[in-house]
Amino acid sequence: MLHVDGEDRDYGRRKIERETPETGCPVSRAVDGSWQVRGYDEARAVLRSTTTVQAGLGIESVEGLPSRIRRPVLYRDGPEHREHRRQTARFFTPRHVDQHYRDVMARATRTQLDRLTATGRATLSDLAFNVAIEVACAVIGLTESRPGIKQRLERFFPEEFGTPGLRSLHGIYWTIRQSTNWLRVHLGDVRPAVRARRRRRRDDLISHLLDEGCSTSEILGECLTFAAAGMVTTREFISAAAWHLFSDAELLTHYQAADEPGRIAVLNEILRIDPVIGRLSRRTTGPLDVPRNGDEPLTVPAGERIDILLDHTNLDERAIGPRPQRIRPGRAMREGARPPGLSFGDGPHKCPGMHIALLETDIFLTSLFALPGLRMATPPTIGFIDGIASYELRHCVVEVDTVP
Repeated sequence: MLHVDGEDRDYGRRKIERETPETGCPVSRAVDGSWQVRGYDEARAVLRSTTTVQAGLGIESVEGLPSRIRRPVLYRDGPEHREHRRQTARFFTPRHVDQHYRDVMARATRTQLDRLTATGRATLSDLAFNVAIEVACAVIGLTESRPGIKQRLERFFPEEFGTPGLRSLHGIYWTIRQSTNWLRVHLGDVRPAVRARRRRRRDDLISHLLDEGCSTSEILGECLTFAAAGMVTTREFISAAAWHLFSDAELLTHYQAADEPGRIAVLNEILRIDPVIGRLSRRTTGPLDVPRNGDEPLTVPAGERIDILLDHTNLDERAIGPRPQRIRPGRAMREGARPPGLSFGDGPHKCPGMHIALLETDIFLTSLFALPGLRMATPPTIGFIDGIASYELRHCVVEVDTVP
């Protein structure tokens, strides 16, 4: 551990390395013709631009939908997207999260840790996923689900984002597989929730969508979008943060001694150096001028794909400060840069669930590391989803002392 600037301290380094091209250039052209952005300021300019639209994230799945069907918010841009975000922002403010979801997070955590202490061992990703499901369901309004929601969601979210269609055996299989999974989630989770809220509205996303006149199929699309953001990514972040704390005794001591804002600062730094999603993609709808650190802006023509490589942007010393590859809770960043870097994105599509994910992770980890005899029996294995450069941490087994 390094001591920097008096009370500032540096802890561990990144644990998850992706195979992203190494170059010192903040913006460059890839072999396939796409643009790759590694600089923090350059990436933020792309994400905040009004001449770009969402790309990647399986957007091919919705491009073929009839125009009368409203796309999930993830795949919309422009005034309609901004209005939807404005109307739903109240569900994700720090105050609303604290008042409405803190108890849900604590209850879900107790349930899973009681299971751990009863058996003495469990797989960390399973514990984290169960907590993430319960919290996200409370936010979305999926509270009348039939048994088996975890299995339905695990089947739905693919190991990779494919291109649906009927031009190959893989495309046929992908289309049939996902259509079946959509139907399972619709019948088992969304339809019961919609029926309950048609009778009586509640303070959740599904009730809001019903007030907007959305059909059940449109609500299904929104629910799955929010489920992916609120369940899958949070599971991975909880696993990654726990791995860091298990592996670094001094960081764990710092985390446990801190108050809640101090612990959140630790989590922000872990997420900055190990962002769950490693690549955000946009497509230009018009010429886009990207700043270049005092040089003439680089103009990207319309119709081009731009990939923002978060593994690099979050280590840009110009914005992050000295030794950006090290965990430094509460580090002083340059004006305009915020923790945890660009891990939650920026601009119109910035993830609205930031406060939920950080508080949920803190509540779970604070309780987990308070258990007597807690130890990591098996470290996680690392897999990747290539389409978004997202990691998957599996097979991490944790153990505790059991009471005779």
